[in-house]
Amino acid sequence: MSGLYFHIMKELDHFILDVEYSFDKGLLVIEGESGAGKTTLLNCIAGLTSPDEGSIAYENSVVYDSARKINIPARDRRIGYFFQNYALFPHMTVVENICYGIKNKPEYKESQKREELVAYTEYVMQMFGIHHLKGKYPNSISGGEKQRTAFARAIVTKPKLLLLDEPFSALDDNTKKAVYREFLQIKEVFRIPTVLITHNPQESNLFGDHKIVLKHGRIL
Repeated sequence: MSGLYFHIMKELDHFILDVEYSFDKGLLVIEGESGAGKTTLLNCIAGLTSPDEGSIAYENSVVYDSARKINIPARDRRIGYFFQNYALFPHMTVVENICYGIKNKPEYKESQKREELVAYTEYVMQMFGIHHLKGKYPNSISGGEKQRTAFARAIVTKPKLLLLDEPFSALDDNTKKAVYREFLQIKEVFRIPTVLITHNPQESNLFGDHKIVLKHGRIL
């Protein structure tokens, strides 16, 4: 399918995660209390955790199917993942953090392709307003700048699917307002099928084209 389909079953400590959903385009919001299975669901889609059973497909590619013994490694799933704690490498500069994913792409070894990827990185940094920070380290930039850097890193590999785990939770209210506006613009420019985890009803209403609420591993 052109969007995202998943049917994921995974036994957790206190319940069995059993969720099936599909959407063609736009952004899916997943809400639910802590421990409802939201991040596990995201990790299964990303390939960081393997479901016990089920299937996952997006952009006309099957990346997991327990019946057919398909389980594409995370590095080959063409997914951009925004982690809740940003997961920036402290010993790398902003541009090195952003480029980390594309340097692992096979085409990076070709000089012409490498130039195209580097040019696209410059474009993405300009889009996120962090080009002037390219030589800075994560410990010397603000929370909002770290968040933009993490977004840029997730986008720069041209993913087929974008997964966002509480991307705005660490920001203060004033910073959130500015970042919300920027994210709406970015959503329109890149048009990548996206899954967003949030506890914030405002974010759900602002960004969500589709929404599900999880409780004890099931959709309410």
